[in-house]
Amino acid sequence: MLDDTNLAQADDAATPGAEETPLDAYSRVVADIADRVGPAVVRVESGGPDRRGGIGSGVIIAHDGLVLTNSHVVAGASRVRLALSEGRETEAQVLGDDPDTDLALLRAELPRGVPAAALGDSKKLKRGHLVVAIGNPLGFESTVTAGVVSALGRSLRSQKGRLIEDVIQTDAALNPGNSGGPLVSASGEVVGINTAMIGGAQGLCFAVSSNTALFVVTEFIGHGRVRRAHLGIAAQTLPLPRRIAVATGAGPLAVRIGEIEPKGPAELAGLKAGDIILTLDGVPVTGADDLIRLLGADRIGRAVELAVLRHGRVEKLAVTLRERR
Repeated sequence: MLDDTNLAQADDAATPGAEETPLDAYSRVVADIADRVGPAVVRVESGGPDRRGGIGSGVIIAHDGLVLTNSHVVAGASRVRLALSEGRETEAQVLGDDPDTDLALLRAELPRGVPAAALGDSKKLKRGHLVVAIGNPLGFESTVTAGVVSALGRSLRSQKGRLIEDVIQTDAALNPGNSGGPLVSASGEVVGINTAMIGGAQGLCFAVSSNTALFVVTEFIGHGRVRRAHLGIAAQTLPLPRRIAVATGAGPLAVRIGEIEPKGPAELAGLKAGDIILTLDGVPVTGADDLIRLLGADRIGRAVELAVLRHGRVEKLAVTLRERR
């Protein structure tokens, strides 16, 4: 015999959709993102009759025609073709191309009323947050996939060999053609630009963070390029004996100078091949990638203090950095 409690439970179980509420909420969020941000996603084609190029995705980030995509999608072109979500095509000029972050900025004449997506703050992301990827994988336009933020703060090697910092890892499915498209948070803001997947591995996909993208866009608009400081050396990472690391305040790894650029900042400051760079302005230099990261635009034209190990002794030298060309 069923009592009142059992009858209530039985009624709940029999109510259509009673157990589907969480799924419906999830579906509504993903569908809303697709409706809001999808129209701002474009297909980018950099090839032409006389050259090979890339095909990928991009996202409109301003109503005056600014479009973000990947550097490897642009593939060195000065102009590319865009296909809008409504099917119309137009040309775009490449305003800036930065292979070191795999980002490129385009400008196109867009029809009035074309929506733009907003860049969000990727620092607000947490592991497990819902994210949606929108793009044109394998030629299938306006494809939407959803997943979660799997990890934050990853590093990814760019095609030029430099490490891209602050990369977002997600399990939202990406395929060739998704590159350059947006990774969107549940609030509808772009928190990443999809850039890479690990072939043969499921759920290993990566996006350049929106905060990195915002920095790159600002540099492109202000200077036409991403400025970075230049030391004028060829260097390699090497481990430091623990006693030296402890005695000098350096990390477990350091950078050994292999070559010096003639008349470059390092040579003018008295650095020599074989010197081991321990710190820069007191910050431990724990490898060649770490040194590159420390040479940001804010240090161009400034004198920095390098602590180097030379013939068993620590010496400190002031080096005035130049802009890297």
